[in-house]
Amino acid sequence: MMMTVLITEDPGRSIDVYLRPLVDELKDLWTNGVRTYDKSTGKMFTLRAAVMWTVNDFPAYAMVSGWSTKGYMACPVCKEDVTSGWHAGKVCYLGHRRWMPWDHEWREKDKEFDGNTERRLRPREWSGDEILDQLNRLVFAPFGKTVSRIRPSTHMNWTHKPMFFELPYWSKLKLRHNLDVMHVEKNVFDTLVGTILDIERKTKDTIKARLDLERMGIRRGLWMNRDNDKARRDLAFFSMKPNDKKEFLKFVSSVKFPDGYASNIARCVNVDGGKFTGLKSHDCHVFMQRLLPVGIRHLLLEDVVKPIILLSRFFSQLTAKTLRKTDMFQLRHDIVQVLCKFEMIFPPAFLTSMMHVMVHLPEEALLAGPVNYRWMYPIERLLGELKKSVRNRAKPEGSIVEAWVQYESLTFCGIYLKDVETVFNRPQRNHDGGMRNEKLSVFAQSARPFGDPGRGESY
Repeated sequence: MMMTVLITEDPGRSIDVYLRPLVDELKDLWTNGVRTYDKSTGKMFTLRAAVMWTVNDFPAYAMVSGWSTKGYMACPVCKEDVTSGWHAGKVCYLGHRRWMPWDHEWREKDKEFDGNTERRLRPREWSGDEILDQLNRLVFAPFGKTVSRIRPSTHMNWTHKPMFFELPYWSKLKLRHNLDVMHVEKNVFDTLVGTILDIERKTKDTIKARLDLERMGIRRGLWMNRDNDKARRDLAFFSMKPNDKKEFLKFVSSVKFPDGYASNIARCVNVDGGKFTGLKSHDCHVFMQRLLPVGIRHLLLEDVVKPIILLSRFFSQLTAKTLRKTDMFQLRHDIVQVLCKFEMIFPPAFLTSMMHVMVHLPEEALLAGPVNYRWMYPIERLLGELKKSVRNRAKPEGSIVEAWVQYESLTFCGIYLKDVETVFNRPQRNHDGGMRNEKLSVFAQSARPFGDPGRGESY
């Protein structure tokens, strides 16, 4: 927690300077341990500790893993075997047919995808020992801002050897760093909604993307329309027409959720401007899984709607509190289908790095379990509150303690104040005249019952 206060700028590869005390303590806790009292037995024992994995967003993933998440080899799982190319002025990631069965019919199609057939197998999986052996054979520049950033080509996308590899068990772990589902879902949502609504500066269907299709010689229906030496970008079949877009935004602005489930999404909708503003990560999470499949069903073509609904179901099942192995195997199949469909529908510029890493999320869930314990929501909420309470950077701990005592005191007083509106007695934002069921404590919120409770009908 204190590190978020101490680090005031992007440390890059020099993050290991800050991690040095932590790694030294972890090595001592693994090798020597610490004598600890066991209350249940009344005896002392040697307590040891180990790091299971790290949870971080994509830029921080690059810092702690040592593998740069930019450029042609941005995927930290596929590494140098990733399929990438330069499209519409940026690096894009295609080739998801590699995850399909060897005899799948889509492997033979060329014009529907990038103009080529696919004969390659899926990228190989790297073990921790193989990665460590590769890092030991490389020579990296010392830490520091003044050191040249130019690296020899033999380094691939490695920036430095992570300090965590000093831990004796680190190379044996199946999963060392998590792809944060919260940020992946947020970026996928922004890309998808910005494109199907054709929002300016948000859509991936740009003039450069259309010219890129012409250069590749595929999907002639999406090429630029040239009349009298003037090029015009017509609305694509996967984007909503102006009237349909307005209908969709009106639908979103009319939706109401219970307090604590989501924020007031209606405030983020600009119907006249045809766009969204101020959507938080959790708003995109709710939007992707609940609103998007319903809102687009009758406004887009069926071939476009189906993979979007499948993507929504993918995130809904992936982020469930309980996961089954059979479900994860099915999600592993579904996400490949979705990405291949997207390759056939959208321009290559649509397939960003965040789109690509979705193919690895079911594998991580099979190794590490439910996503709820491995994403950034609780971490960012807590750290956000702590960082806001630091008024004196010279004494961050004291500032946090002072703010926390004030919060606890106000919360205690708020419980007993009856004549003053507090978070405990104020009315709900979307009150529908429901009542609280005192007999069933599992219902924390007020609800309006269906049927007649007096006759024993269920709620």
